[in-house]
Amino acid sequence: MSSAEASSKAGESPASPPQRAYLVCATPRSGSTLLCETLERTGIAGRPREYFEALKETGLPRRPREYFWGLRSPEVLRLLPHDAQLDRDSERVASWSRDDYARHLDASIRAGTTPNGVFGAKMMWGYFDDFLELTRGIPRLGGMGDGSLLNAAFPELKYVFVSRSDKVRQAVSLWRALQTWVWRKAEGLPDDEPLPDQRAVYSFDAIDHLLDQLRRHEDGWRGFFFRIGQRPLTVLYEEIAGDLDGSVGRILDALALERPAPSPATGQQMSRQSDDLSESWVQNYLEDVSRR
Repeated sequence: MSSAEASSKAGESPASPPQRAYLVCATPRSGSTLLCETLERTGIAGRPREYFEALKETGLPRRPREYFWGLRSPEVLRLLPHDAQLDRDSERVASWSRDDYARHLDASIRAGTTPNGVFGAKMMWGYFDDFLELTRGIPRLGGMGDGSLLNAAFPELKYVFVSRSDKVRQAVSLWRALQTWVWRKAEGLPDDEPLPDQRAVYSFDAIDHLLDQLRRHEDGWRGFFFRIGQRPLTVLYEEIAGDLDGSVGRILDALALERPAPSPATGQQMSRQSDDLSESWVQNYLEDVSRR
């Protein structure tokens, strides 16, 4: 189920008002999706989905071209899917309204809270400013600084920061996903099965732009944590890939939640998304950089 569906249905099971909350703060292709899905499967750590990804201007999540604002490269834009088709396929969340964002915030909190009173959500820096602006438009939250605003919206708030050390591979993965709108390997496919996106084309300009963007967005998160005086729990992509249960356990410990017994639902590992095509793009990019 998507975060949009979760918000509109606002309650897969009866949930108490949240007593504690956490935000998973990330950038795309950092391992945050698997981490959040596994946290949700514990049944005690909220349902950390992207409830707040709709942009204030459109009411829809970011589209591929919106990742490339400021890049003057018609070739890159030509390789991306058309926004019009994606807009037709997108479903606007029923609770979302620019003029009554309190309704969406309340619905999202209900949807993201498990019966033990824990709320979780995932945030990307690319839409975080829009979320803050929309939330600050709620009368009871108006005029607050960022830290105070979030503390007022989410009780006993803690932060988890997800980062990926190998930014080049992260940028390659993001460029491939944006071209094809294929974000993950279908369940049940073996690790050596190529992703179904043979239309994907290498582009130095696109990968270089996304690499810079990912670095700036991570710097944005770090600056935000510094401004509000918070030290988040940092979880690396490489840790999620190598020890998913351990990464989840660290977050549960930080939330003072008892770790559940291992089960097939929580004891999985990250499926390898990269393949020979991705690796060739990484090498092409590094070679192109060395020649410039």
